[in-house]
Amino acid sequence: MNNNYYAIIMAGGVGSRFWPISTQEFPKQFHDMLGTGNTLIQNTYQRFKSIIPSKNILIATNKKYEQLVLNQLPEVSSNQLLLEPAMRNTAPCILYSALKINAENPDGVMVIAPSDHWIENEKEFLENIATAFNFCSKKEALLTLGIQPTSPNTGYGYIKYKNSDKDIKTVEKFTEKPNLETAEQFLKSGDYLWNAGIFIWSVKSILKAFKTYLPEMFQLFSKGNCFYNTPDEANFIKNNYALSQNISIDFGIMEKASNVFIMPVNFDWNDLGTWGSLYSKLSKDENKNATVGGKVVFRNAHNNIVKTQNNKRVVIQGLNDYIVVEKEDVILICPKNKEQDIKEITNEVQKAFGNKYV
Repeated sequence: MNNNYYAIIMAGGVGSRFWPISTQEFPKQFHDMLGTGNTLIQNTYQRFKSIIPSKNILIATNKKYEQLVLNQLPEVSSNQLLLEPAMRNTAPCILYSALKINAENPDGVMVIAPSDHWIENEKEFLENIATAFNFCSKKEALLTLGIQPTSPNTGYGYIKYKNSDKDIKTVEKFTEKPNLETAEQFLKSGDYLWNAGIFIWSVKSILKAFKTYLPEMFQLFSKGNCFYNTPDEANFIKNNYALSQNISIDFGIMEKASNVFIMPVNFDWNDLGTWGSLYSKLSKDENKNATVGGKVVFRNAHNNIVKTQNNKRVVIQGLNDYIVVEKEDVILICPKNKEQDIKEITNEVQKAFGNKYV
C-alpha cells in the first residue's frame, strides 16, 4: 500500500430524511440500513481499508458522535478522528483534514467520501480510486467522480464536462439540484453526470485552492499549523472551528477553480438519501415489497418498504407505495411520494413530543 494515500470519511450528518431511524443522537451512518450486518460507516471504512493504510483513514464527524465512531470502528484511534465542535458544512472540515495530513505528510493524496453511500461494484470503485490517486499525484488537479445518470433525478447535483476521448475530463460547470424539465434536458444532452460528492486531490493542490478561493478560512485554520497532530490540536479546533464560514466545498472551491476534472464511473451507486433510494436497492418480493429487519405478511399490498425491529411480526393489508418504519416507541407511515415531507415532519414531532424523538 502507498503510505501517501489518505481517506477522509465524512460522518457528521444527521440524515433527517431517514427519520425515525436516523436521529440527531444516532444518525443513519451508524445504522445497518441495508440489513447486511454492518453499518454504513463500517462498510465505507472496510472498502477503503483494502487500498489505503488503516492509519491513514481519518473520520470527520461531530464531536458528539466520537464514541459512536470508536465503538463501531475499534481499529480507529482517537488521533484519526476530526471532531467538529460545530456544523459548518464540508469546506472547513476538508481544510482541517488537509492541514492535518500536511503536517504529517506534505506529499499526501486524499480521497473525500461520505460515510453513508451504497456502492455495488466495489472492485471497480477501488480501481477508479487508484486511477484518480495516480492522476492527482502527478497533476495539480481537483478531481471528482461522476455517476452516469439513470433517470432525471432532481435530488442530485449535475456536472457538465467537456467531451474528449480521455478517461478523465475537464469540468465545464456545476448545477445544483435542477427542476425536472432541466434534469430531462441534461440527460438528453449526454454530457452531464451526477455529482457523487467523492473528491480526490493532493494535499498541495487543495491547500493552494483554499488559499486562493477561501483565503480567510485558510488563514483561520493555518493558525493551528503548529498544533495539528499534537495534544493541543483539539483545543485549537474547539476555539476556532465555529469561527469558520459555513460553506460547502462545491460552492467554496469546485465551482470557482479552473483545474477541476471529472472521472465518469460505472459502478452502481446510490447516496441513500431517502427511504425511496433505500427501497430501490433492497431485494423485493413478487409484489415489489421490501422488508428490513422484521417478518412481514403482505396481503393485497404492493411497492412498500417496511423497516421494523429484528424479527417483529407485521401484517400489511391493502397498502400500496408506502413507507412503514418502526423504531422503539415511534412508527412512521408515509406515502413514498411524500417522503420529502419527512424533514418537515420531524419539526412537528419535535414540537409535539420533544427532542428525545428526533
